[in-house]
Amino acid sequence: MSLDRDLIDAVKDLDEHGLRRLMILAEARLGGPIAERPEVRLRPRHVKCGKPACTRCPHGPYWYAYWTQDGKRRSRYVGKLLDEE
Repeated sequence: MSLDRDLIDAVKDLDEHGLRRLMILAEARLGGPIAERPEVRLRPRHVKCGKPACTRCPHGPYWYAYWTQDGKRRSRYVGKLLDEE
């Protein structure tokens, strides 16, 4: 199930207080505290597009979240979450 783009944008606009309230709501809907909360780090990354004629590679920065799950390093594209900073 993918999240609606408007929902993602709304979450990005939340301040710390709003994010904490959202977390409380999610834990209530899940029936208790979230058991595992991995430490997530956000990092910018420059990415090569792979096009042979591209003269502007690498592109970016694009923001990615990194965490460890089941002994493996995982990453997920976050988007333009921190572009203003």
